[in-house]
Amino acid sequence: MTGNRGKILWVDDEVDHLKPHILFLEEKGYRMSKTTNGQDAVTMVGQDPYDLILLDQFMPGKDGMTTLREIKEIKPGLPVILITKSEEEDLMDEAISEKVAQFLIKPVNPTQIFMACKQVLEQSKIREEHATSGYLQEFQKIQFRLQEEMSADDWWDIYTRLVKWQLEFDNHPDISLGDILAEQMQSANSEFVKFIEANYKNWLYNDERPVLSNDVFKTFVKPEIDQHNKMCLLVIDALRYDQFKVVQDFLNPYYDITFDYQFSLLPTATPFSRNAIFSGMFPDEFVKRFPEQLHDMENHAKSLNQHEKKMLRFALDKAGFKEKTLRYEKINTADQGKRFQSHYSEIKNMDVLGLVVNFVDMLAHKRAESDVLKEMVPDESGYRTAIRTWFEHSWLFSLLRDLSRDCFTVIMTSDHGSAQVSKGVLVGADKETSKGVRYKIGRNLNTNEKHALIIRRPADYRLMDLMHQTTYLIAKEDVFFLYPNQQHKYENRLKDSFQHGGISLEEMMVPVVTMRSKS
Repeated sequence: MTGNRGKILWVDDEVDHLKPHILFLEEKGYRMSKTTNGQDAVTMVGQDPYDLILLDQFMPGKDGMTTLREIKEIKPGLPVILITKSEEEDLMDEAISEKVAQFLIKPVNPTQIFMACKQVLEQSKIREEHATSGYLQEFQKIQFRLQEEMSADDWWDIYTRLVKWQLEFDNHPDISLGDILAEQMQSANSEFVKFIEANYKNWLYNDERPVLSNDVFKTFVKPEIDQHNKMCLLVIDALRYDQFKVVQDFLNPYYDITFDYQFSLLPTATPFSRNAIFSGMFPDEFVKRFPEQLHDMENHAKSLNQHEKKMLRFALDKAGFKEKTLRYEKINTADQGKRFQSHYSEIKNMDVLGLVVNFVDMLAHKRAESDVLKEMVPDESGYRTAIRTWFEHSWLFSLLRDLSRDCFTVIMTSDHGSAQVSKGVLVGADKETSKGVRYKIGRNLNTNEKHALIIRRPADYRLMDLMHQTTYLIAKEDVFFLYPNQQHKYENRLKDSFQHGGISLEEMMVPVVTMRSKS
């Protein structure tokens, strides 16, 4: 085999005794160099490009750990396998802190060394190959399932499988199957729209239904309070399943995590689905119980979610929890979040916390208006990366660690997700029509039924009649709405932006994550 698998430097004061190992690696296709001391190793790393260092810990003069640190100063990303006679845990901890790729205990045989080198140098390629073959095998299975009649649980399974491959391909950007996966997600969304059109309206008047926004309280929140658990209902506006998955690793040390799902109510927008979560009622019900909400919506108030605390208090009282203390907070900025957390000593003794965090939704809206953010968050993968980076350094992560320590159960969900839109569709409307990009509310609305669910009888969909003879338009798949007289002004601005209000897997299939403290 030709030496094309990588260039390795072996550093060991007894390296001449390792000729069988070196010959074995050369036969496997590695190009080998060697030296007997740390000083020469540091010099050689500075002069020549190496793919991997095999480094003995105990050498006269400059020992292995000192050599390791100096190599990392020159080539921070260069992988190092540390080889030692010591099994002391402190040494292992130190080596791990210095980001060694592997830690081997002497004596080592040639096969051990080869397997370690192969794992370090080729794991990315191997994983890419396995990811490619894995998805190609599952591609056909998913395609066949999309032609079958499916239940709500089936759709959640399909969606989570597609997300799994999205996340896998995020880790392997060189895989050339991203376009095929995107097309399959689009195909899935086309079938999902048909599923919603066939079933959604029946769910609204049938107790035998999947969990909807208004069912979240009784299905997930109430049982936790029944068990006398301190709990936090955390609603992260517009958080999708894939976006939660990229922050889950941060939470695993603190919580036992289980996944469920809910369907966001239509339109998949905050005034409808989030108020339904907190009140435990459909929109046509909560505007009767809270006429101030109806007044806000009829009069286009700046905020259409001003009454969530009252709604949550009502839901608690109705469920028999009048004695339970409640703290509700809506967080729009990092400063607000930090101020909220600074009063944690007051918060931790509450029975129930209701918390709304708007960062994810605000990022989507600001991106649509900012060329800089579009470059920073070019696509769905970039969106996931941005959320992961934000969460890792956020006040929210810190708060969740505090809540775990104080044995809170956290129900984390969202009011809806978001879809990346690409297809502008013209809408006929008057000046009183709402301004939403993925849904419209008005009296005189028209568009192609191919692209939108047209609701002319709001009561059939448990929606409020805001304008007398109100019509709702709800976009399907990746559609966004445009007015004829403003088409060119907004089409380029909105294309490829993240929006919500419509019918898609990403908007409607919302994770409900139960996180029980490990403390």
